[in-house]
Amino acid sequence: MRAVPKLYAPCLTVPAPHIIMPEHILINFTPQETRVAVMHQGVTQELHIERNGSRGLVGNVYVGKVVRILPGMQSAFIDVGLERTAFLHIADILEARPNGHGSEPTRPIERMLSEGQSLMVQVIKDPIGTKGARLSTQISIAGRMLVYLPQEKHIGISQRIEDEAERESLREKLARLVPADEPGGFIVRTMAEGADEEDLANDIAYLRKIWTELKASSKTTAPPALIYQELNLGQRVLRDFVNPETTRIVIDSRENFQKLTVFAEIYTPAVRDMLEHYTGERPLFDLFGVEDEIQKALARRVDLKSGGYLIFDQTEAMTTIDVNTGGFVGVRNFDDTIFKTNLEAAQAIARQLRLRNLGGIIIIDFIDMDTAEHRAAVLAEFNKALARDHTRLTVNGFTALGLVEMTRKRTRESLSHVLCEECPTCGGRGEVRTARTVCYEILRELLREARQFDAREYRVLGNLAVIDRFLDEESQGLAMLSDFIGKPISLQAEPSYSQEQYDIVLM
Repeated sequence: MRAVPKLYAPCLTVPAPHIIMPEHILINFTPQETRVAVMHQGVTQELHIERNGSRGLVGNVYVGKVVRILPGMQSAFIDVGLERTAFLHIADILEARPNGHGSEPTRPIERMLSEGQSLMVQVIKDPIGTKGARLSTQISIAGRMLVYLPQEKHIGISQRIEDEAERESLREKLARLVPADEPGGFIVRTMAEGADEEDLANDIAYLRKIWTELKASSKTTAPPALIYQELNLGQRVLRDFVNPETTRIVIDSRENFQKLTVFAEIYTPAVRDMLEHYTGERPLFDLFGVEDEIQKALARRVDLKSGGYLIFDQTEAMTTIDVNTGGFVGVRNFDDTIFKTNLEAAQAIARQLRLRNLGGIIIIDFIDMDTAEHRAAVLAEFNKALARDHTRLTVNGFTALGLVEMTRKRTRESLSHVLCEECPTCGGRGEVRTARTVCYEILRELLREARQFDAREYRVLGNLAVIDRFLDEESQGLAMLSDFIGKPISLQAEPSYSQEQYDIVLM
């Protein structure tokens, strides 16, 4: 395979800080994985985990081959060399919408693509669950200050740059650097705030060089093949995570500290002085309480300081969050108790969404409030807490049933899907059948077996709790069945069996 080009646009300055609260970034390296925690006022706000054997795919560019076209869904499956074929919808085919993403397709997908066709595509959403990666033919290459859109002529400014004078200044600088007759467009990232023309020019030159290499690779590489790979998580921290509030980037590996120092000196010199090598004996994530936060972020229940608590239920289609008062009784009246619990819950939910990386449809059941003023205040507090989230989201407010509906863009697996797997005992239900229920199932199965097979004896192998129940409360039922079928039934406890697991052996 060709050497995969690495992207990073040089920059010389970080915007003048308007620090409100200090932000620290902790990077924990092991040979198997990289973990990043973003700390704000000493509290973990974001968690990012990248394992060497399963790095994220978003941003990677492939030369793929069309393997199947689905006219009914206006989609195609593309082989890019991954475990599962990737998915390309007509909405993500640039040539299908010449007037922009919201315009109607000019032609159906079956007239634009053909099976066996070679295609340059970029991953815009990682594989999630049983779904393959989602692709786009619109290539975008991210630098520190700019995102290059080589196939369209457009200049956009990040919405997080709110100062109108700064937005206009950046637009004018970019217009001078990008002549009207040159192809390609740019989106100005938040980190470009306060940048001079030399910084922007360096970014532009580097990004165009990457695009030139990509085009050349796409013409000479046989599909399926990876022709451009995004930076690893440690490098992306220096490019994407640093903001005017960031004061320290603490790294617990000497080798990776040296690598990131070299990387920063070449591409992000303003970040170089933020890098610190942690040499303490206590693990970095233990020292700052991040390990505890990871454990809490995997739990179904989250306790609030007031005594209330949240319940998170994550399904394939959506996530539901239930707010409860718990042991909080307030100091004045019941309405005040509900209002204060909901205010605290609004802040906690916004933080948990980032920690758990929950995406898709999210339904929040705040405790019912009687007054419109309280509902408006809780919603305002929730939106304020969500302002720190870098992921695109929408909040639709309270419904007629008193629920808050929102969506959060899902581009990668949630924390629980990265760190956990389905419980082999309950199969993901979160509960198991009782020992009594299993006993009754075994009695029914014994009767079925006795009617089909003429065995000398029937032996039940089961979990200790199930066998104990047969020897105690259900002993009479077992004896009655043995008399009915006219054959002895013996019991054998198996310590390795789960509560729902059993076998019937014909002797």
